[in-house]
Amino acid sequence: MELSICSYSFHRLLADGKQDMFKYITDCKELGCTQLDPWNAHFAGVPDAETFKKGCSGPDLSVQLSAREIEYLDSVKAAAEAVRLPFGCIAVDGAHIYEPTPEARKANRAFAGHWLEIAGKLGAKQVRIDCGGSAEMPLPSQDGRLSARHGDSPETPADMFNIIVEGYKDLIKRAGQKKLEVLIENHWAASIIPEKLVKILDAVPGLVQLFDTNNWAEGMKQKGWEMCAKYARATHVKTFSFDKDGNEPSVDIPGAIRILVNSGYKGCWGVESCPEDGDEYAGVRKTFELIKRVVGK
Repeated sequence: MELSICSYSFHRLLADGKQDMFKYITDCKELGCTQLDPWNAHFAGVPDAETFKKGCSGPDLSVQLSAREIEYLDSVKAAAEAVRLPFGCIAVDGAHIYEPTPEARKANRAFAGHWLEIAGKLGAKQVRIDCGGSAEMPLPSQDGRLSARHGDSPETPADMFNIIVEGYKDLIKRAGQKKLEVLIENHWAASIIPEKLVKILDAVPGLVQLFDTNNWAEGMKQKGWEMCAKYARATHVKTFSFDKDGNEPSVDIPGAIRILVNSGYKGCWGVESCPEDGDEYAGVRKTFELIKRVVGK
């Protein structure tokens, strides 16, 4: 069985200075992972979104890596190779497709391109880029046209869908040159509405899903699982707490896993645990145990 941990599972340890990228790598090895699924905030030697975008005011939005970044990434890659763990899916925050102004979209696209360069250098398989926008994003009608009742300006919700679709097409073309897969996650904004996520996925050849078991609009979790499982190429099995039997009382994790399996999912079982008690290592271990118990049945 392939197992991984999105490094956001350790965001408290990261914030407290108790884990960095190198400790994350060795922790993953000790916890039984078969690949690394880091969150971009763990990469201390790479500019964060805010810092990167401050340099995006001019016409030249370079996505190339600096010598300092290359040196840092070489050391990260060497650490991963030392424990024989490849990079799987890198979750990138701050690179979402839609923003209401062309300038903001351009800066985000440059940041996304920068992370494609990073992922390619590390030999990663996948990169998660969010869609952005809002849950109120209108959808195209059956003839493919958007309703005109929201107006025709690029700054209105009516254009979100087309901007998001074209943005993903651009990134997928670039990612393909590095043999990278681009994933959209049900994470926030338009992507937490199952019908809207499916419309985006169907409109973009090559776009696939990072399937989070929890991030759906209120009351839409079951629908999201059933509608979107067939698009899944990676997972964030999300847990918050466990009862005495090792089950997650707030989310039907076994139900979500069975839907994925029945839909043909054969990828890595990635975890993004968010333990309410703050014990991030125990949260990961218990989530792995739950996955193994369900998938093994």
